[in-house]
Amino acid sequence: MEEDNRSDEKAVLELAMQAGHILLENGAEIFRVEETMDRICRHYGVQSGSAFVLSNGIFMTAGDEREHFFAKVQHIPVSGTHLDKVAAVNQLSREIAEGKYTVREAGARIEEIRRMPEKRKSVRILASGVGSAAFCVLFGGSLRDALCAFAAGVVLYLYILWVADVYLSKIVGNIIGGTLVTVLSSVFCLLGLGEHLNFMIIGAIMPLIPGVAFTNAIRDVADGDYISGSVRMLDAMLVFLCIAVGVGIGISVLGRITGGALL
Repeated sequence: MEEDNRSDEKAVLELAMQAGHILLENGAEIFRVEETMDRICRHYGVQSGSAFVLSNGIFMTAGDEREHFFAKVQHIPVSGTHLDKVAAVNQLSREIAEGKYTVREAGARIEEIRRMPEKRKSVRILASGVGSAAFCVLFGGSLRDALCAFAAGVVLYLYILWVADVYLSKIVGNIIGGTLVTVLSSVFCLLGLGEHLNFMIIGAIMPLIPGVAFTNAIRDVADGDYISGSVRMLDAMLVFLCIAVGVGIGISVLGRITGGALL
């Protein structure tokens, strides 16, 4: 009986750990990760579970005079965002609290969420183009500028999917991405297809902007998670810097080639 209780407690803690891992890996806020892990442990009767969550790691312990000791650390690299998985884990934690899952069933559901596919590449490429065009218009660009930004956004995401994510580091990938968008927008402008180079570049560069990471960094700092917030903020600021360097390189090179015609 004691061995069964020990196995059950370990299964609950592993379940909480895996739920936290998926949330943190896919862009959830620190407080949400901690709350979800705590909710799972409390529902299944593990009262001594305690989690310390950073932006790229989870430290979890449990154990007192009534419960067996447990300790585990998981490293989680800073990566992208998959909000579908975050929403699925949040929904699962609510259903667990309502008593709809046993530990085994919840573990199986966690594995299903982990294997959830990303959006199809064609959808992501189209979304990149539409988003680029929309931001171009939002910042004051014309319809012609928006069409050029759409084309640049599509080409940018093709580069991200098949070049940057496969062969390049984040720093180099973002620098080249910024340069690529600048060159494409400048070519469109030189050909007379676009009217306002600045709005075209601003719109087309938006798929590179880590908006969710930057927003979560601010929320983490506001919630008192200063270490995690600072790490996420630094990561986002590094991306901003790389994009700015890439745009600067593109404008500088094309300015020399065209004799300043674009400036």
